[in-house]
Amino acid sequence: MSLKHAQPSENPERDVKENFTPRRLYGRSKGRPLSRRQAELLDQLSPRLACDLSSPLGALADLFATPVRDVWLEIGFGDGEHLAEAAARNGDIGFIGCEPFVNGVAKLLARVEARGLTNIRVHRGDAAEVIDWLPSASVGRVFLLYPDPWLKRRHHKRRFISPENLARLARIMKKGAQLRLATDIDAYGGWALAHLRACADFAWTAQSAADWLAPWDGWTRTKYESKALAAGVEPVYLTFVRI
Repeated sequence: MSLKHAQPSENPERDVKENFTPRRLYGRSKGRPLSRRQAELLDQLSPRLACDLSSPLGALADLFATPVRDVWLEIGFGDGEHLAEAAARNGDIGFIGCEPFVNGVAKLLARVEARGLTNIRVHRGDAAEVIDWLPSASVGRVFLLYPDPWLKRRHHKRRFISPENLARLARIMKKGAQLRLATDIDAYGGWALAHLRACADFAWTAQSAADWLAPWDGWTRTKYESKALAAGVEPVYLTFVRI
């Protein structure tokens, strides 16, 4: 995939506001029936890892069973491959993962149990709910990996990247924190670039094409990405910094 083929709007903020109606930013929340073990994990482990959004949050690091030096957020973690591996490699970082799809949550919980991870908290639902709950300037990195592109124009208002959600992210991210976005959809890459370059709170770090065609150090390839590559689709990896 090449960003030169993307067709970003000349006025992304206007396009979103004209079509904006507050609603959930995801589609279905359940797929195949869960296995018995997956159902047990949802019943037993999920409540222990859940974020209690009904209570005010004190120190963000207190969410985790072990001491952490920073907190990173993954929005829409899919089956949890990236989130679990990142947490295993960075034991001194606390991770909050958001995913509305119950089957994906169950798969992440299985990875957490198998690897004995203690630095992950999980929200089964809309990431915007967690973002609004988090303290200002508290998050050191945000991952948005292969978000739903909502390709039909009437569904563009469901895309996570929007002026409203960028303002939400800017509030919780520390100065210098990275927003990492991966996509294999040209239209979404162009959409994201248009919105983020129009946002005064973020700067795009790329200096050359190599900067967005190569994944980040320590990158974990997800099942979704593997399918895209097998189909001959080239993803892009975009990095923005909170300024």
